[in-house]
Amino acid sequence: MFDHISIGVRDLARTKQFYDNALAPLGYRRLYDDPSGLGYGRDAVSLWIGVTEHPVPPDAASNLHFCFTAPSRQSIDAFHGAAVASGGADNGAPGLRAAYGPDYYAAFVVDPDGYRIEAYCGNHEG
Repeated sequence: MFDHISIGVRDLARTKQFYDNALAPLGYRRLYDDPSGLGYGRDAVSLWIGVTEHPVPPDAASNLHFCFTAPSRQSIDAFHGAAVASGGADNGAPGLRAAYGPDYYAAFVVDPDGYRIEAYCGNHEG
């Protein structure tokens, strides 16, 4: 349904470090980089991040979050560890979420700008 999503941040260097580290275990990488923005994806950019003076204010009650598909449960564990080590805040440790489905394995983090992100795998193996 979506070709891409764009978000705005104040500190591009901090954001670059965070997303480079957090998304690598999921198989995503930085495909675009210039002084005004970054682009992440596997083969094409799906997440655009631009510098702005007025990013969307964090609101945990909004239910807004971005979910990245993951190739395995181990990659979700690595995503969560890398994201927290790179300045993100834990918002739900890696594990099964039985309420979402019998094989719904996910982890949740809040990025340094307050965006809530999730990594998910519906695979019951590895």
